Amino acid sequence: MPERTLLDPSAYPEFFRDVEHLEDFMSLPSPELVRDLAEVPGDVMILGVAGKMGLTLARLVKRADPARRVVGVSRFSDTESRERLESWGVETITCDLLDRAAVHALPKLPNIIYMAGLKFDYRGREDFLWAMNTLAPAHVAEAFADSRIVALSTIHVYPWSNPLEGGVTERTPPLARPGEYANSVVGRERTFQYFSRRHGTPGRLVRFVYAVDMRYGVLQEIARWVFDGKEIPLETGTVNVMWQGDAINQFARLLRHCETPASPINIGGPEAVSVRRAATAFGEIFGIEPRFTGAESTCLYVNCDHAADLLGNPHVPVNTMIRWVADWVKSGKPTLGKPSKFEIRDGIF
Repeated sequence: MPERTLLDPSAYPEFFRDVEHLEDFMSLPSPELVRDLAEVPGDVMILGVAGKMGLTLARLVKRADPARRVVGVSRFSDTESRERLESWGVETITCDLLDRAAVHALPKLPNIIYMAGLKFDYRGREDFLWAMNTLAPAHVAEAFADSRIVALSTIHVYPWSNPLEGGVTERTPPLARPGEYANSVVGRERTFQYFSRRHGTPGRLVRFVYAVDMRYGVLQEIARWVFDGKEIPLETGTVNVMWQGDAINQFARLLRHCETPASPINIGGPEAVSVRRAATAFGEIFGIEPRFTGAESTCLYVNCDHAADLLGNPHVPVNTMIRWVADWVKSGKPTLGKPSKFEIRDGIF
């Protein structure tokens, strides 16, 4: 049994003292995760573990079931992430997912969470973008045909929509969009679906939208713009946001809810969060009048009703996230320097 689970809202911290405090709280398993993992036999492997969310996810799964083997796989270009994982009891394996032989040599664990991919700064290496987003999934889907596979995708496979219409659902077909990234992720989804159908591999394709961590994410970016007196673009004026701890809890819980063939599911906050309103809330806390540019238009707003029916709503509400982010920004605590670029509309990140 875990030593702690996600706390009652009345016991949430008023603010986070430092990165260690943040990561400790963010990796708390929910009681729902503990129950769901109890119904999923076997060890867990997280591929692409060294990214922004993978480290916390691996720690979360280990905390949810300390007796279960959890393995993190990455190229591990820095030693710090590997050392942190191992300090939490997570085994690590160095592997390039574009190396088919190396992928097939990985231990065949029954539960796979796939976090690898490329989104940012791919101009001039579009071939690598497509390889990471289609070829690596093919290697994994082939090697782990007998496992459950929960694979991270993106809402960027969807068309722009009017948020007043309630957001796009999983029934909305993926659509070719500007920029090669979105199209390559459609390729990622289709690759996993092909192998899932061919081998009977249970899976889920997680069309996820905008995690909130004090160090990055849409709310952190809006808060920073307000605090620095920068103009806030409003064209993409409505967003889904979700506390990263809630997001990774739901990713791991999907191991119990895989389908054959692999099916998409929208994971994100249930509210249509107004960028203008969030900026105004930060301005009230900082005592700064936000500056805006442009006007609200269509956006990538998704309907997460299916996930709410299956998994319930997130634990941490938007107002709590705004309070936490405002304190983090105001006190000058560190960021990751990796913006979501949610405001980008040409598909080139």
